[in-house]
Amino acid sequence: MGLTEPTIDLSTADRCEVNCVDQDKLARVRETAPTGATLLALAETFKALGDPTRLRIVSALAQEELCVCDLATLVDVSESAVSHSLRTLRQLRVVRFRKVGKIAYYSLDDAHVAQLVAEGLGHIEEVGE
Repeated sequence: MGLTEPTIDLSTADRCEVNCVDQDKLARVRETAPTGATLLALAETFKALGDPTRLRIVSALAQEELCVCDLATLVDVSESAVSHSLRTLRQLRVVRFRKVGKIAYYSLDDAHVAQLVAEGLGHIEEVGE
């Protein structure tokens, strides 16, 4: 006779079956937890990166500094749409620009942004395997 798999009630499988709050752990976590303002800023950044066009722009800028014209061609949207996306990303300090004559070149604001995107891509590729 074969063995049968135990039946798991999926409606409660992801919850504690008893109340077991660990006050010491909670205190340690609360000590180092980010402030509400910090979490709000991070949520706004993730929200901005949740747009496929902005994410394509950030991914491109993780490789190379590019001007608005290059980015518009690369992501296949209008320069106006790219400028709008870049303005959002600039307000969140995800990208920065420099002007050379009449050309605006964009790059990532710092290495953290590139790491964030790389980690996200690594996660997606790992999950997809």
